[in-house]
Amino acid sequence: MKNETRCRRQTGRSLTSKMAAGMVGLMLAGTASSAQIFSDAFRPFTGVPRHYVCYQTTDSIQIDGNITEGAWEKAPWSEDFKDIEGDAKPAPRLRTRVKMLWDSQYLYIAASLEEPHVWGTLLNHDTIIFQDNDFEVFIDPDGKTHQYYEIEINALNTVMDLFMVKPYRNGGLAMLNWDTKGIRTAVHVNGTINNPSDTDKEWTVEMAIPYSALSFFDKAQRPSDNTLWRINFSRVEWDTDIKNGAYVKQRKPENNWVWSPQNIINMHAPERWGYLLFTTKEHTAFQLPAAEEARPYLWKVYWAQQQYRQAHGRYANNLAALQIPEKQRGSKGQTYTLRLEATSSQFNANITGTDFTGAVYIDQEGKVYYNSK
Repeated sequence: MKNETRCRRQTGRSLTSKMAAGMVGLMLAGTASSAQIFSDAFRPFTGVPRHYVCYQTTDSIQIDGNITEGAWEKAPWSEDFKDIEGDAKPAPRLRTRVKMLWDSQYLYIAASLEEPHVWGTLLNHDTIIFQDNDFEVFIDPDGKTHQYYEIEINALNTVMDLFMVKPYRNGGLAMLNWDTKGIRTAVHVNGTINNPSDTDKEWTVEMAIPYSALSFFDKAQRPSDNTLWRINFSRVEWDTDIKNGAYVKQRKPENNWVWSPQNIINMHAPERWGYLLFTTKEHTAFQLPAAEEARPYLWKVYWAQQQYRQAHGRYANNLAALQIPEKQRGSKGQTYTLRLEATSSQFNANITGTDFTGAVYIDQEGKVYYNSK
């Protein structure tokens, strides 16, 4: 992709050109602008990610964009989408919802996007789809915030998909040559596309994403009962005018509406995504694993280390230098213990708790993993 496009993707796209230029500074060590942008855009997440309980289906699902068949009737709708910044911004003027199902081969996703004027222009695969109104899926199967996937689709059923080794903030680059092999997608328009003379109701998206396509580096990502993934959904909506019988985008940033609010204008912060729980049982209640509740404390260490390095040119080698206590008390009375090892250019922090076995780790690139031993 061109540099300007890459900058907009790493910042969540809804930034002014001045802020997007600042993100280029993020890639350059030791600059004042990078410190300011990093501070504003990647502060620790204080929100509560949404969750969705995904039920297994044995029904055959026809991917035609029409999501009224019996299998989908059994799946609950998600909450309505909110602004990407959450309650800090007004609620979206148009309703967006998703629902999901799974079987042994596919994760099925259905989305309903209320829209009085359905339009689309892009027809070629891997075109930068968010230049049209679009629907986007972000999937991190193992929850490590690295090696995750993005799929975008417009109302013409044109798909862009990519793989991220790591987030842009950590120097990651979008691998647009990666394709979701075997994916099936369809769009149904309840109205007429690219016809400004009438009023439409909505467009609906249907996807069947094969687990085999999400198995990078020969690593299987096939879920089973009680598997937990991180996932989020975004809707890009451009404000338009009708001129000479055609839709024309207004000269202002697009709207970014998401399922689980990021609280920053950036989708590429996977630790802020929602949770997707796969289940084979009816009426399953979602319960966040105890080790997941410990992760925010690690992100405080990560954030403090980034600030410390920008101020001192190196990482701190102890928690006291970061003004973070070794012992932390959880919201339910749990006791957590933080530990830190570091060199000038690398660090590794971990946390243990009284309510889970093993430890959760984070490194200088924001990669998070759990060791149950």
